[in-house]
Amino acid sequence: MDRSLGIVLPAYEPDTDRLARYVERIHETLAPETIRVELDAPDEETRTAVDTLPVECNAVPYRRGKGASITAGFERLDTDVRCFLDADGSTPAAAAEEIIDRVDDGLAVGSRRHPDADVIGHQTVARRFLGDGFAWVARRLLAANLYDYQCGAKAITADVWTGVRSHLYEPGFAWDIELVAMTAALGYDVREIPIEWEDAPDSTVDPVRTAVDMGRALVAARHRAKRVTDSRLHDALATGRGGPVALVEREET
Repeated sequence: MDRSLGIVLPAYEPDTDRLARYVERIHETLAPETIRVELDAPDEETRTAVDTLPVECNAVPYRRGKGASITAGFERLDTDVRCFLDADGSTPAAAAEEIIDRVDDGLAVGSRRHPDADVIGHQTVARRFLGDGFAWVARRLLAANLYDYQCGAKAITADVWTGVRSHLYEPGFAWDIELVAMTAALGYDVREIPIEWEDAPDSTVDPVRTAVDMGRALVAARHRAKRVTDSRLHDALATGRGGPVALVEREET
């Protein structure tokens, strides 16, 4: 059965020429119903350039973070499958197609670190070391046993998004790990898809700061996942604490 597809591209200080080429390839390869660019803190030149593309653009004058941007985009889609891809084009459109095709009734996760993945260009030693170390720890703490939790290419069905959305709190890069953790904790299918991937050397990600944020988020995601699965210990730890507000419940997403 054919399913409608919506794509979200979260963007902060994007290379607009590269983005334009990527949008063209997505249209040609995936033929989505909608491509939505969630654009954070753009200057006038960037906003003007993105407005010329065949996309829906939602630009905000401040930096929301990757997770908040994707959440906002997914909430505004009305499609059977919702996919997000990093706006730098690291995941080729053909690789994104493989991820989307493998979504059954759950979450399909692109993987750069899977033994069958094809990586074009390599991350710096620091980024690779931190990424591998994080994945090693995450496999031991979360229900989803993956090689790669952070790849910027994931697809989810609309029904599963409805079930997961209110359990997501992380506005930044840590949103990826939370999405995987909560999808698995709620009993939905999580599939890892090895992909072709090209490192973007001009990424805006600070590897050290991101590693600290991801470590904190991993502990928080494990705690929330345990609460979902009725862990008495984690319920007790949460008693009396003022909980954070889910992204979908915040006034501005």
